[in-house]
Amino acid sequence: MILQEQTRFPTKWIVFPVMVILIVSITGITVVLYDQNLNVISSQLSISESVDIQSNTAHAQTNGGTNNQNTLSSPSLSFIELFEKTESGVVSISVQKNNGIEISSIQFNNDAVGSGFVYDKQGHIITNNHVVRDAQKIVVTFTNGHSYNAEVVGTDPSTDLAVIKIDIDQDSMLNPLSLGQSSKIRVGQQIAAIGNPFGLSGSMTSGIISQIGRLLPSENSGFSIPDMIQTDAAINPGNSGGPLLNMYGQVVGINTAILSATGEFIGVGFAVPSDTASKIIPSLIESGKYDHPWIGITSRDVDPDLAEVLGLQDAKGVMIITIVTDSPADHADLRGSDQTKIIDGIEHMIGGDVIVSVDGKEVRKIEDILIHLQREKSVGDAIELEVVRSNNPEQVETVTVVLGQRPSH
Repeated sequence: MILQEQTRFPTKWIVFPVMVILIVSITGITVVLYDQNLNVISSQLSISESVDIQSNTAHAQTNGGTNNQNTLSSPSLSFIELFEKTESGVVSISVQKNNGIEISSIQFNNDAVGSGFVYDKQGHIITNNHVVRDAQKIVVTFTNGHSYNAEVVGTDPSTDLAVIKIDIDQDSMLNPLSLGQSSKIRVGQQIAAIGNPFGLSGSMTSGIISQIGRLLPSENSGFSIPDMIQTDAAINPGNSGGPLLNMYGQVVGINTAILSATGEFIGVGFAVPSDTASKIIPSLIESGKYDHPWIGITSRDVDPDLAEVLGLQDAKGVMIITIVTDSPADHADLRGSDQTKIIDGIEHMIGGDVIVSVDGKEVRKIEDILIHLQREKSVGDAIELEVVRSNNPEQVETVTVVLGQRPSH
């Protein structure tokens, strides 16, 4: 399977939890993805007990966010305390669209409902891009019932993040939630999700971190969202954009997607990590967009069959298939595949550089590169790739690539 910065996935399972319909056929499960108005987005979407308890101090001081100066000895909250501390910072987002559609005898008209949470005292609210995409009107409602019109400030479809803003004179109404460090979370850690599933405002569910570092496709961009958090906390339509919280009341993720064979939550949900939000949200507020760093390759992970053909001792690394013309990879003289080989009756491209490390970190699969770019790099930064050349395991070279701006499509 060819993997790339524009990663393609096997047709299986990703569902953005606003409204979803699944079609079960004789051959298995096909996921049909709908937007908030049940318009079809795609039927071919193909395809991770130490916690951070330090608040995002800079964010809190600059924007009036909750300044949780916790220490390692600070006790975690009970679920009751967690809800009482954070509920006023979580909002319901109603979105009016152009066209209504009736599915399964339910008329959703022009409306969609998602979730979000207060980011600062200036009225900025974080949610998902797919919640507010193509919105004609946005209304934000707090748990006390007060509602305000909102405008889109910035969006990043590549990570499914968006910032909207309300104009409000009473800043006492605004209870910003702190962004924790998602890089500190661990599998098995207790978490909670607060949102508006099926329009039921202020609903809380709980669970654990099931895994970190998952790679999911983003809507219609052809690229993928790296470093996603997997959780078994129930996430249903309407939870999109709501916070995933650690037991200190800090946001460690923004609830985004579920895996489902039934259209209902079955224990596998996904959230955009807070570290990704911390990097992208300021840019969305300042300029309305975020420029993602880009190498400019398509690739495939090295599996045992390919490793044998290439003479590699271990089945790890990423082999370059093609180089995008005039891309950073092209300028750096990285090399794509220029030969073919029959493996188990299937023709495969070979001969491209095999990336085995990035900035000194081992690369086992494409996710390792994408997570590194997401966490640590920006447009204009240089990275060092260690590559195996010419199908020769003995020929290892270091190539410096200056990252460019990823194209929007």
